[in-house]
Amino acid sequence: MSSTLPYVEVNPTGKADAVVIWLHGLGDSGNGFAPIVPELKLPESLNVRFLFPHAPVRPVTINNGMQMRAWYDIKSLDFENRADIEGVTESMALVRELVEAQMASGIPSERILLAGFSQGGVIAYHLGLRFEHKLAGIMALSTYMCQPEKLAEQRHSANQNTEILVAHGLYDEVVPCALGKAAFSLLESLNYPVKWRDYPMQHNVCLEEIQEISQWLSKRFSA
Repeated sequence: MSSTLPYVEVNPTGKADAVVIWLHGLGDSGNGFAPIVPELKLPESLNVRFLFPHAPVRPVTINNGMQMRAWYDIKSLDFENRADIEGVTESMALVRELVEAQMASGIPSERILLAGFSQGGVIAYHLGLRFEHKLAGIMALSTYMCQPEKLAEQRHSANQNTEILVAHGLYDEVVPCALGKAAFSLLESLNYPVKWRDYPMQHNVCLEEIQEISQWLSKRFSA
């Protein structure tokens, strides 16, 4: 099974037996996060393949309808209605296809981890928590949750015990830290094994966070 979503692929020196699918933010592309792989300094013995998909190009309402890579449209700055659920559902299906293509290639689902920054994190949450196969983990960076009020009824038990890392910048003006914390608190209330980390930064990634991600990924894949 092949995926229709184009992506940048970064392979380990050995034969890959684990995969991280990392989703970028609004207006970026898979190329944006690909350079982070060597910075993570993961042990070579882990043999992790990284896939950085490119979101579809679509008009984004809050940017005057400008065409750009986006996992969904943003029609309003009001966070309760910010994520266009139609676009979220479409992108979730595309990323699901990518996960299933990796599974079809011989990588077990519990060796596949979903990561996302900002808009990408919205998709990682939306798919990962509803996915019917156990994943290695979910990493949500500087992001928020779409339709949090529906999670309790829509979630799948397969990932009830999947480790989740939530990280956010304290001075984030694009996605306020309180929104990241709200998603974390909801996950905690639903008894997910979730970890919160915040950093003195804005809507970006910092060195301390990269080191934390490296340790967390190493634990997920050395199990």
